[in-house]
Amino acid sequence: MSDKIVKPDAEWEKQLSPEQFRIARKKGTERAFTGKYWDEHKAGTYVCACCGQELFASDTKFDSGSGWPSFFKPVADTNVATESDRSMFMERTEALCSKCDAHLGHVFPDGPRPTGLRYCINSASIELKPKDDEKK
Repeated sequence: MSDKIVKPDAEWEKQLSPEQFRIARKKGTERAFTGKYWDEHKAGTYVCACCGQELFASDTKFDSGSGWPSFFKPVADTNVATESDRSMFMERTEALCSKCDAHLGHVFPDGPRPTGLRYCINSASIELKPKDDEKK
């Protein structure tokens, strides 16, 4: 794995939109059915909006009915880190970009086969690189 990316908040604020900063760097969330990728069906690879690391392939995306982009597995287990999240008066598993620690969303054990996992991801934390663009 390549080196960790660590920047002060001021640098992230210059690089990201206010919504991306609030969600990816400050562990926020977007309202269900409002993110740009919750109903996206283009083929490609979803990368971290902060550092560009590949996170999820479009062929692992599924409609969970939750209103957030949902995936059943990352492109590589090493690209998405997890840790316990005890905020909001509940215990959940937070999903993070392993390269820059961006907050992506949460992982739940109610996804489809073959993993049984649902990576529930904020659109503001990811960018879609359409399949046609991946060759460039």
